[in-house]
Amino acid sequence: MVGLRPQLSAWLCGWVVDIMQISFTVPGEPQGKGRPKFSRQGGFVKTYTPDKTVLYENLIRTEYLRQCSGQRFADKEPLAMHIKAYYSIPASASKKRQAAMEAGEIRPVKKPDADNIIKVVADSLNQAAYRDDADLVKVDLEKFYSWQPRIEVEIKSLEE
Repeated sequence: MVGLRPQLSAWLCGWVVDIMQISFTVPGEPQGKGRPKFSRQGGFVKTYTPDKTVLYENLIRTEYLRQCSGQRFADKEPLAMHIKAYYSIPASASKKRQAAMEAGEIRPVKKPDADNIIKVVADSLNQAAYRDDADLVKVDLEKFYSWQPRIEVEIKSLEE
């Protein structure tokens, strides 16, 4: 599921339009939002986001802009976000276990935590897909195993 669904009313080169639903995929192993780091410079404490988190946020934002042509929901529109996180199937697992993982019978109970995945996706789409992640009123995440690790993101308007 990549790109825009046909439920969009109009598109004007980057302007905010009435979009009902979008979806896109980010390739690679799912990552969570890293904890902020602190450093002391003189008498002051500086807070910064870890480089790995910044790179992953940029990847999510870039894939969104590439696959969804920069579409953006209207400001203060209530939105729902559904995320599917697909983790790599471990090569060390038996063939039987690998088959069960691929079939969805065994689900990943591992890090990163669901809330950290949600946070990195929601934060990376600020000012790209929506004004602010405060517009998200419903968010859910599911974890699966796959031979193609990735995250699939679907955002839809809750206004009729």
